[in-house]
Amino acid sequence: MKRIGVSLYPAKSSFERDRAYLDLAKKYGFTRIFTSLLEIDGDKDEVVNKFRNIIEYGNSIGMDTILDINPELFEQLNISYNDLAFFKELGASGIRLDLGFTGAEEAKMTKNPYGLIIEVNMSGGTRYIDNIMSYQPNTEHLYASHNFYPQRYSGISQRHFEQTTSVFNGHHLHTGAFVTSQEGELGPWPVQTGLPTLEHHRNLTIHAQVSHFRLMGTIHDLLIGNAYASEEELKAMSEAYLNTHPAFEIEFLSNVSELEKKMILDEVHQYRGDQSEYMIRSSATRVKYNNEDIPANNTRSIKKGDIVICNNHFGQYRGEIQIALKDMENEGNRNKVGHLPEESIFLLDYLKPWSSFMFKHS
Repeated sequence: MKRIGVSLYPAKSSFERDRAYLDLAKKYGFTRIFTSLLEIDGDKDEVVNKFRNIIEYGNSIGMDTILDINPELFEQLNISYNDLAFFKELGASGIRLDLGFTGAEEAKMTKNPYGLIIEVNMSGGTRYIDNIMSYQPNTEHLYASHNFYPQRYSGISQRHFEQTTSVFNGHHLHTGAFVTSQEGELGPWPVQTGLPTLEHHRNLTIHAQVSHFRLMGTIHDLLIGNAYASEEELKAMSEAYLNTHPAFEIEFLSNVSELEKKMILDEVHQYRGDQSEYMIRSSATRVKYNNEDIPANNTRSIKKGDIVICNNHFGQYRGEIQIALKDMENEGNRNKVGHLPEESIFLLDYLKPWSSFMFKHS
């Protein structure tokens, strides 16, 4: 099951603002909360109560909280991994181990009597998870998630992401990763220039980030690392991840006809299985719109990321919709109707043959 979530930092914010943010997120289908209690600075009871209050409010509206901690916090709060009652009393659904133990402790913690989720760090690049699995954990209570990276240029690479994620997927664990809001300014550390997992995502829109994860299909839960995302971003993330079909944004040319827009926006498209290295073909529209008049228009040369419709000059192919994967000459039989935003063109490399997809107005 796919879920989306937001992050809160109660030690740096107010209950009222956090509550309003959760209400807004819930409206768009968010059901997870990430928060970070790596260390307690100041009055312990006051800090703990801030977390308890917002966690309990999240629970009341159906949002589960996983609390990010490290071994030093166990010492600071005088807690043993043998007894996780403190976190249950706090209202948390689980804890995320920012830094792990030896493997035996993690496995034992997954068998806690409170049903708490134990989420481990995916980003390290070691065989840490293999060690945990050797101690026979309760995998129903064992989750895994990647880190987020506040420092520009420090986020993980696509290659490292794929390598580490494949190891955890090999154990059939529930996985998570982070995207970043372009509006949010609050995180766990004084310095942050966004909080993505993948460095490539740092300056992208939420729609592009989330669509990338969706098309890769290797992560279950996505969370926004920083607070507070705008309502537009929350809505965009919900649509990109939870809607039935992934959607590509399109920037229409100025003189595109209403019929052409309808053919693009109102249909569920499917990538033909007999794939070409030059284009993604969606052929069903040439049957549905076979009797429509599609005169030649915008028959300029075609660049990667352009969306075209085959016009009246293309015989039996009239009405077919194509997305260019490479630059192509235009012989006058393809109407260029728009293009993907520059930042989203890379997403085409992740769409698989026979996949369904839609378009949305950028």
